[in-house]
Amino acid sequence: VAIMVGSGMGAKEGILFKTASSLEILGKTRAIALDKTGTVTKGEPRVTDLLPAGGESEESLLQAALLLEQRSEHPLAKAIMAAGEEYGLELDDVDDFKALPGNGLSAAYFGTPIIGGSVGFIEKSLKESGKIGISDSVFPEEVSRLSSEGKTVLAFVRGGKFIGLIAVADTIKEDSAKAVAELKKLGLRVVMLTGDNERSARAIAERAGIDEVAAGVLPGGKQEVVRALQESALAVMVGDGINDAPALTQADSGIAIGAGADVAIDSADIVLVKSRLSDVPAAVRLSRRVIRTVKQGLFWAFIYNIIGIPLAAGALIPINGMSLTPMFSAAAMSLSSFCVVTNALRLRLFDMRRSTE
Repeated sequence: VAIMVGSGMGAKEGILFKTASSLEILGKTRAIALDKTGTVTKGEPRVTDLLPAGGESEESLLQAALLLEQRSEHPLAKAIMAAGEEYGLELDDVDDFKALPGNGLSAAYFGTPIIGGSVGFIEKSLKESGKIGISDSVFPEEVSRLSSEGKTVLAFVRGGKFIGLIAVADTIKEDSAKAVAELKKLGLRVVMLTGDNERSARAIAERAGIDEVAAGVLPGGKQEVVRALQESALAVMVGDGINDAPALTQADSGIAIGAGADVAIDSADIVLVKSRLSDVPAAVRLSRRVIRTVKQGLFWAFIYNIIGIPLAAGALIPINGMSLTPMFSAAAMSLSSFCVVTNALRLRLFDMRRSTE
């Protein structure tokens, strides 16, 4: 009864528990991993800096990025598409489009290869091909500066030549810092996961109040981080993207942001319909209160049986001749059920948003 009431309360608040076990497990967890983009941040980044190289203009750099990112569903790609619209640039078809998970994208435009992605990935690609890398130019200082500002830096190569950097910034959700503080107050270890470089990730984590960061994590690496957390405690994963699905499945309890990808929602045990990170500590409080209520119900049912069964068996007959009549036994059993159900219904008075819980 308590689990049914708790699930109903969660649903009213936009927290959907798919199973009874997901409601039970959440309250027992002691570690929580948060994906950065779309979970801690709004997932609505915008282009803030265009740094062309080698005689390129801002328009030509953005055009190359636009051709490459047009088939991607990543939030960073959407930011570049929006910037292209502002510049009035047009789209065109590309060939041999490939997504390189956790690294970047590649395609060919009229036979000319275009590659874009993280600075580390592009630097490695240039070095392997014997080309002049980013580290051989003035751009490392810019990369460091932009990363320290919490921006994600993307590098682009066309025809084997480094053509520049594009910086994209995302803002944290209004309730992220408060939600993280509440999770810590509940005794949970909070870790942020991201594919961004360490410096950029730390800048975002600091604003959200997160102390532990796993940066430069590839999609498969998120699952490994969750597995490592599980070695010491039950762990929760909160994410919204396709790349988060393996980690959501790996976690003891996976929580999906409602505005995220369908595959993430399907992989999760709990769905936050309103996409608010503050719903996570609320769900933890609700789970813990439900578990406490279930234990209380079991306790009182046990006490009733400890007292009632010996009386029904005639334990008092040798002492004072008293016995428990069937009518009284039925009333006692009904009273036991009444107490358990009433105690469960008390959950309706519980405010899962109160941080004092």
